[in-house]
Amino acid sequence: MRLLLDTHAFLWFVDGSDELSHAARNLIEDPGNQRLLSVASLWEMAIKVSIGKLKLAISFTELVEREIRGNAIGLLAIRPNHLDELAKLPFHHRDPFDRMIVAQGLTENIPIISRDKAFESYSAKVLWQDEAKPR
Repeated sequence: MRLLLDTHAFLWFVDGSDELSHAARNLIEDPGNQRLLSVASLWEMAIKVSIGKLKLAISFTELVEREIRGNAIGLLAIRPNHLDELAKLPFHHRDPFDRMIVAQGLTENIPIISRDKAFESYSAKVLWQDEAKPR
C-alpha cells in the first residue's frame, strides 16, 4: 500500500516520538508499504526552521540523505493535477501545506498518515487510529 506521510507524522517517525500512534508507526515500518513524503512537507519544514518554530539537529541535505532515503521514503513532487485538485478544495483547512498534502492524497488516491482532525472534512483517506482503519 502507498502511504503519504503528513509532515508531523514524518518528523515523529524519524524522531521515534510517542506522539506517533502505534498503528501509524506499524504502517510506516511495514516493508510492504511504499512511504511517500510530499515536497510540500520539506518546504513547510524549511519555513518553520527559518521562523524558529522548528529546530532540526541536521541540515536539510542530511535530512534527505539519512532520514528520507535511509528510510526508503520517496518524495512526491507537486504536479499540475495536484494543483487542479488544490484549486477545487473547500477551505476547511487554512494551512497551505496541509491543503497540498490533501490534494495530493486525493489525486493519487493515497491514504494520508496524519493526526490532523481537519483532514476529516475532506474525502481523503486518513490513517491514524490504533486499529489502523481509514477515518
